[in-house]
Amino acid sequence: MVEAVMLWNEPNNLSHWDFHLDPEWKMFARMINAAAIEIRRINPALKIVLGGMSPVDPNFVKLLASHGVMDHVDVVAIHGFPLDWNHWSIHEWPAKVEEIRSVTNKPVWVSEAGVSSFGAEEVQVFGIQRTAELLLPLVDRVHWYSLYDLPSTWTATTRHKEAEGSAYYRHYYMGLLREDGTPKLAEKHFPTGLGICQWFHFEDHRLDDSVARLRKLGVNYLRTGLSWADSFRPNAELWFDRQMQAIDEFSTTITLCFTPEHLGIAPHYTSPPKNPEDFAEFAGRMVRRYASRDVVPEPLIQPLHEPQLSAETLSS
Repeated sequence: MVEAVMLWNEPNNLSHWDFHLDPEWKMFARMINAAAIEIRRINPALKIVLGGMSPVDPNFVKLLASHGVMDHVDVVAIHGFPLDWNHWSIHEWPAKVEEIRSVTNKPVWVSEAGVSSFGAEEVQVFGIQRTAELLLPLVDRVHWYSLYDLPSTWTATTRHKEAEGSAYYRHYYMGLLREDGTPKLAEKHFPTGLGICQWFHFEDHRLDDSVARLRKLGVNYLRTGLSWADSFRPNAELWFDRQMQAIDEFSTTITLCFTPEHLGIAPHYTSPPKNPEDFAEFAGRMVRRYASRDVVPEPLIQPLHEPQLSAETLSS
């Protein structure tokens, strides 16, 4: 079942939101506020989560509060990868949570925490154990990123790609399972109570196996995404239905993000949309179809826009 809807992913990260086009996040705020109002109209009980911050930044929370966003969300989410990309120690996780709690009375979730096996699998084992020890007593949800390694033929969602050097290639080693499904050392040490963040790409061949692996690990809490851009692909409604039916047994947070190129101010998935109501309409359709207990699901009708035949796939 869907327990929460997350609106966007890492909105303070240029790899996910083009704040050069929206330097004060005013367009972002209008988009989120409009989507939240629409979600409340359809299912007032559904938790609305502000897209996980990366980096963790209390000033960003205060900025969004000045635009009214905190009045429309129930949870603030954060992301952290201190053994791979962040400039802080893994032992600082409690301090990072407290930084956000100091500027909002909303609950804090950690919707992505991860450690790559890029250097050594033993490092990942230490990372998952220490992350669980530090965070599970502090917050209601901790989603480990991720179940599977990113396939080597796919593109990681990050700005500079291979120019980032080893930082880029760490994206491909974040899973508990290798690309071929064989387990790493950390899989045997998966802590009870930890959730998983696993992005399912459009028509992802790993979906059924992922469900079986999540069951084996005893996972209750799952975070994944439905791409706004992908919603314009041929057969999008069939794929979304299949994905959501497959994961229905988990308490799932669905992340809605990625601007269709033809709807953006710029033709890019990180662009603010020309019309914030377009995202609100998408969010409403997804909630009505997958997270409303009071409405019989209706056929998913595509909006009257030019079709989007390709979109950047989801990753971290």
